[in-house]
Amino acid sequence: MRIWPVVLAFLFAIAPFQAWANVDPAYQARAGQLVRILSTPGDETDFFAPLFLDAVPVDRWRAIAADLRARHGKPGGLGAIRMESATAGQVEVRYERATVGFTLVVAPEAPNLVIGLRIVGVKTAGDSFDKVLADIRALPGTAAFAAARLAESGAELLQADRPDAQMATGSSFKLYILADLARVVAAGERRWSDVQPLAFKSFSGRLMQWPDRAPMTLHSLATAMIAESDNSAADTLLMALGRDEVDAMLARTGHAATGNALPLLTTAEAFALKMPANVALRARYAQSPVDQRRALLRDAAARLTADSIDIGSVAARPVAIDGIEWFASPRDMIGLLDWLRVRGGDALPIMAINPGIAPADAKRWRYLGYKGGSEPGVVAMNFLAQARDGSWYAVSGSWNDPAALVDEGRFTALMTRALNLLAD
Repeated sequence: MRIWPVVLAFLFAIAPFQAWANVDPAYQARAGQLVRILSTPGDETDFFAPLFLDAVPVDRWRAIAADLRARHGKPGGLGAIRMESATAGQVEVRYERATVGFTLVVAPEAPNLVIGLRIVGVKTAGDSFDKVLADIRALPGTAAFAAARLAESGAELLQADRPDAQMATGSSFKLYILADLARVVAAGERRWSDVQPLAFKSFSGRLMQWPDRAPMTLHSLATAMIAESDNSAADTLLMALGRDEVDAMLARTGHAATGNALPLLTTAEAFALKMPANVALRARYAQSPVDQRRALLRDAAARLTADSIDIGSVAARPVAIDGIEWFASPRDMIGLLDWLRVRGGDALPIMAINPGIAPADAKRWRYLGYKGGSEPGVVAMNFLAQARDGSWYAVSGSWNDPAALVDEGRFTALMTRALNLLAD
């Protein structure tokens, strides 16, 4: 969903449905015209404001509209309109094979041209878990998925495909760091407000550019690690809590194959081990038992820092995703999510900052916590969700392909469909 235009840098919550009679007439008129502008090229300059077309030129808009028609069939009519204000809200358009939700913002002055439009959700008509699982199985490479209802008696799998397969999960491992932080805070050993210097830098994330040893609270580091997937925050927290302590969270949460998953690497170590210069070290690491791996990381610490990494050498294609990674099965991740549900405390609001899917779909849930992970050849998504009736669910999926890049947007769409089916 990353290609869709965003002109305004804010999102709208879903307000209760309003009858069309209560919608501002100018807004209703533009909503009705949206169906036509999605159906047939032409008249874009009479519909969109120059502000929008500066960001999304006509040719690009027409390509987006054509892609929607190719995916979902022809637009057939207008669905619900949910208003946030007289000029902003959400509009549903019924296609032949799906209902697509848009945020639509119009200028307050006549002729009320459209200044903001963004796709915020797609609900496939006639969808089912059988169809979702078939689409997951059809992905190139390997994929695994599980959805479970969470109760005091434990997790009950509702839908699954290869739920026990150990998969590369990318930054999903940061949930283990968050869980251990929540554990030590609950035990009174740390406070969320404790200050921790930013001591371990890594690639990807704004904190890479911050001053060395910048003072940050544990809460701020955790927020950057989960909501932004900041690698420097993750590495700093992992080392501050202690790798052995965070590793122990795998057993505490019921991880089934700790030998393959341990020790948890810092992101800098993982990047460095994937570099061509460290092929021999990488092979030794992958073939060694856990204790020897720990010793290798200690002995090679000077070679496994962010300063020694050429990020371009590991960012263009999958590299060693079957050996140098963070491994877990969907069932493992569901166990971790359930642990956080019960014991996470203030970690839960941190997980909800970035819901991982479009706002309209996220708003189907009373609570939606998320952490995923990706790198070339790897994408994983993990959700902790509370339904409107108070029941809890966990959904986890991973897709690996050691031979090619994976389509993250395609996988996000599959996981969104699964969540929508559970929410309904």
